[in-house]
Amino acid sequence: MEANKYTVLLVDDEEEVTQIIMKKINWEELGFSVIGSASNGVKALEMVEEFQPDIVVTDIKMPYMDGMELSNRIKEEYPSTKIFLFTGFDEFEYAQEAVHLEVEEYILKPVNAAELTRVFTKLKIKLDQEISEKRNVEILQKYYIESLPLLQTNFYATLIEGRIREDEIPKYLSDYQISFEGSCYCCLVIHTSSSKVPEEMSPLLLTTSVQKQVKERLAEKWQAKCFSYLGNTVLIAQLENENEVSELTDECDRFCKYVRRMIGAVVTIGIGQVCRRLSELPQSYSGAREAVSYRGIYGATRAINIREIVPQGICRMDTLGETGLTALFKAIRFGSKEEVEETACRYLRQAASTVRSLQQHSVNVMELVSALYRFSANNDIAVGELSGDMKMLYHSLLELEPDALQKWLVDISLSFREMLIRARSRSTRSYVQRAEEYVRSSYADEELSLDDICELLGVSNSYFSTVFKKETGKSFIGYLTDYRMEQASRMLIETNEKSYIIAKKVGYTDSNYFSYVFKRRFGVSPSKYRTEHTKSEK
Repeated sequence: MEANKYTVLLVDDEEEVTQIIMKKINWEELGFSVIGSASNGVKALEMVEEFQPDIVVTDIKMPYMDGMELSNRIKEEYPSTKIFLFTGFDEFEYAQEAVHLEVEEYILKPVNAAELTRVFTKLKIKLDQEISEKRNVEILQKYYIESLPLLQTNFYATLIEGRIREDEIPKYLSDYQISFEGSCYCCLVIHTSSSKVPEEMSPLLLTTSVQKQVKERLAEKWQAKCFSYLGNTVLIAQLENENEVSELTDECDRFCKYVRRMIGAVVTIGIGQVCRRLSELPQSYSGAREAVSYRGIYGATRAINIREIVPQGICRMDTLGETGLTALFKAIRFGSKEEVEETACRYLRQAASTVRSLQQHSVNVMELVSALYRFSANNDIAVGELSGDMKMLYHSLLELEPDALQKWLVDISLSFREMLIRARSRSTRSYVQRAEEYVRSSYADEELSLDDICELLGVSNSYFSTVFKKETGKSFIGYLTDYRMEQASRMLIETNEKSYIIAKKVGYTDSNYFSYVFKRRFGVSPSKYRTEHTKSEK
């Protein structure tokens, strides 16, 4: 069929009628083509099934299957097909009942050429409009499908920014064909260093290459939504339970080392806190972004889980609008003493440059005190001056000369820095002490492993291994082995038990392997060690 040329099937048990209709109208000129005729409803339905015409023009009274039943069957099976009914004057009221069948028109016999032409002209316009609308919808649908990736990315970005109300989220998920099926969620920020780029690559190409690896090696396993945001790659990972975040952290840590080795990219992955509702993802994203900032302390080319490194489980970024104070708090968290002093002084200089009145100075001091108080509260650190009478502190600061105010801000900023360092150290030391205590109580368990201790502490292998080595100078396995050997050496001297019994008591089921490890540690076999030390005591 040519474009916008429609097919017609004529149905009447009087062949003369169908012949007259075919001859009386210039079908070609009107934009139609008669594909054939049928003498009863049964034959007509067969032809409809075969040719699926755009229009069926049918008489009502016919043998085998009348026009009303034919119309009903066509509307059920081919609802887009248009139907015209022929009827005699005595059947007019009967024909009116066809309205519920959505019949387009009914025409009284005898057929009038002018009337038929008018009806088909009107129908042609209607069909053209329907096709135009359908094509427009198809075009829009195609455009919508093509636009979905961009729409989804915009949604993810808006979601982690916290600009979507919780009650609006389900509609966006439906409209943008997004599925979140996990029990809980976690944001990851993948930061690729732009200052350490292989010679043959540009920073943009390197970031793109890293993102490709992220999609292949991380996104699929964790059913993660992957998108670019503010120069980084962001993942929204889906977890079955909160404990999976340790496994996720370890996998991300291995990924960082993999891309460093394979493509020379220095990548840090920040992992935010786990949340159970999509509306909580902004907090998780802020935590992931903050975790990336700790690369200056813990090093790049690794995964950093905010839950593991921030004392007291505080995982909130300070969302202050004041640019100078934000820079100061960043220096307090991550900078050296010199950087803290310099940033504090710069902040006061900037604040002073905007002062045009005593009132403005008062406002600046009030904002400073409020921001310092919020920072201390958010990070669970206590400074005497900020825990006392705030009104008195505010008035006393207003009386200070610029140099004295600068000294006060530098001193309190440095005290914040020291408290955060001590808090991090306490948190780290706590992990190590608990691990050491566990070794002392469970060293006889031959199944004791790094995975066991990390599961007990609720931290990732990568983080625990780093802090344990930093605190003790040994790997955890090295520490466990040394402790077992110390206990074995003591038992060899203090008891008469055989070596294989002692081996089992310190966690070795294979006595030969125990002997190998013992000799590597002390330079002699267990039996010789016993002989030498019992002789020396005598």
